[in-house]
Amino acid sequence: MKNLIIASLISMQLPVATAVAQDSNLFKEMDYRAMATRFTLNAPADSNVWLRLYESADAPTPFVSLQMKAAGNNRWVAECEGDLKGKFYTFDVGRGETPGVFAKAVGLNGKRGAIVDLAESNPAGWADDRGPRTDGWTAQVIYEMHHRDFSIARTDARYPGKFLALTEPWAIQHLKDLGITAVHILPSYDFGSVDESRPGVPQYNWGYDPVNYNVPEGSYSTNAADPLCRIREFKQMVQQLHKAGIAVVLDVVYNHTYDIDHSNFQRTYPDYYYRKTTEGYYSNGSGCGNETASERPLMRQFMIESVKYWIREYHIDGFRFDLMGCHDIETMNAIRKAVDEIDPTIFIYGEGWSAGSCGIPNEQLGMKANIPQMPRIAAFSDDIRDALRGPFSDDKKCGWLGRSYDPDQQTGAVEYESLKAGIAGMVEHPQVDYAQVNYSKQPYAIQPTQMMSYVSCHDDMCLVDRLKASIPSLATAPDNQAELIRLDLLAQTAVFTSQGVPFMLSGEELLRDKKGVHNSFESPDSINHLDWSNKDRFPQVYNYYKNLIALRKHHPAFHLGVAELVRQHLEFLPAVKGKTVDNSVLAYRLKGHAGGDAWENIIVVLNASRDTRVVPIPKGRYTVVCREGVIDEQGLGRVNGSKVKVAPQSALILHD
Repeated sequence: MKNLIIASLISMQLPVATAVAQDSNLFKEMDYRAMATRFTLNAPADSNVWLRLYESADAPTPFVSLQMKAAGNNRWVAECEGDLKGKFYTFDVGRGETPGVFAKAVGLNGKRGAIVDLAESNPAGWADDRGPRTDGWTAQVIYEMHHRDFSIARTDARYPGKFLALTEPWAIQHLKDLGITAVHILPSYDFGSVDESRPGVPQYNWGYDPVNYNVPEGSYSTNAADPLCRIREFKQMVQQLHKAGIAVVLDVVYNHTYDIDHSNFQRTYPDYYYRKTTEGYYSNGSGCGNETASERPLMRQFMIESVKYWIREYHIDGFRFDLMGCHDIETMNAIRKAVDEIDPTIFIYGEGWSAGSCGIPNEQLGMKANIPQMPRIAAFSDDIRDALRGPFSDDKKCGWLGRSYDPDQQTGAVEYESLKAGIAGMVEHPQVDYAQVNYSKQPYAIQPTQMMSYVSCHDDMCLVDRLKASIPSLATAPDNQAELIRLDLLAQTAVFTSQGVPFMLSGEELLRDKKGVHNSFESPDSINHLDWSNKDRFPQVYNYYKNLIALRKHHPAFHLGVAELVRQHLEFLPAVKGKTVDNSVLAYRLKGHAGGDAWENIIVVLNASRDTRVVPIPKGRYTVVCREGVIDEQGLGRVNGSKVKVAPQSALILHD
């Protein structure tokens, strides 16, 4: 038989300090012969290991149960004659049946592994599929989306809530017109919180509850019961996005499992893959009841091989690591190295924090402060996020955007300096005083491409809801909607003109809200869906986002990509009010044809005040390209002199 795939976890009883060679064969579970299949599983030497074969994913009893034989080095084998294609399997080491951690195809709800020919899942032309080639990620614009959110309320969607929605013309056209260069899809592997056997029942979850890390989620396919369907449709989605010139970033959640006792890790090798506290309890740095031990050889190797598999089998272009601060630095660097050997343009970024104390010291973990030890890996900047909108810990507190609403003027130097640090890409800059930055007391990015610039994402409130929560008048007075829009656009102008890699939440271009829900991971569609009617109701919002993205892409000055160029060409300008610094206005210049830009000098002024501000600029003759919520690169007028007026709660961008 040809290229039949069975996936089990090979677990090997090794001490934590033992190195494991970077060898894919460690996870190659099968030796294939013409009409026989050899099953190989590594499990502790004292195990009693059984292989069970089933006619279907829901067959009540196996048609074969074979006791696997010890083959030395904690390895167990079984061999079955005949063509097993289309059958299902599990391993049983005495803690419950499991398809193994490295299953590549599964039945409903991922309980049994499926024996399939992966070549049969390839859409026509798959061998020629390639992601968009780039010179790096400096000019990228990343769009974070959830499959169900994006399409479930779209009236013309043929496949609402499914992978295939992203193959439909309306979806592709929207993304292309908006101008984003990559979609970051929320967890799309097989996760545990949605019952795939009930496709007609509305169910919702973000998917941060992993079960089978290397298999697409069945509820996003048109037929979860068919093991090849989910694989084929995921590939069709990737293929169509690639044809549109859009890269695909996969959200990976290796830091924890859905639970412990039922996890494929635990059922293969008990307690090896999880950290414990000194008191013997399971460590919970993920905030989800457990955390995996990335520093242990087999877990490290599993992560490396999993990432490589998604690249080779599914043509993935980038990875976002959930709670990267739970993973050790050595493992993250090993993943970067392994990925570089396949394609060095693949982007890797993550959350540079954990959700609690981890089982190993912070100095060893992929925290934001340790990004200098992880070259070419990026981390989200909560510095610029919270400087703009207010702290994650307090929904009611304003950030720099709400400075005019703060009666005590508490949003001052810290927010201002943190915003400057974000504009500079969190690299060392002579005009940024990191002692005053909110979280990072020293630059964490060696290069600006190591900073993810954003103001909202799936986690926490979306931007509109956060503005309403921290500025109550925006929520209670309908006639204040114009002010809400001004602040929304001003926030994203700061993000998209910063030197980091810009990242936006799907639907922000439609003035998205989630009814004020802070953590909508299992809220219904009525909370999470995109309201596509907003595209017609608020055309000025969509057009501003579209033109802002185009402005960034067209002008290399906004994405220099090299720290030294940022220090050389980015100059913060004084904004004064009387004789004091006006912290409600931030102005800067990108000078000297920065990055080879056609424009010699670009001046950006961000005004969070509710009043018009007069701001000094270097004397010259300028063309205005952004003013009062409108962007036009061909020009919106001319300015001569050394001062400009900036409208309330808006950005002014001009060049000479």
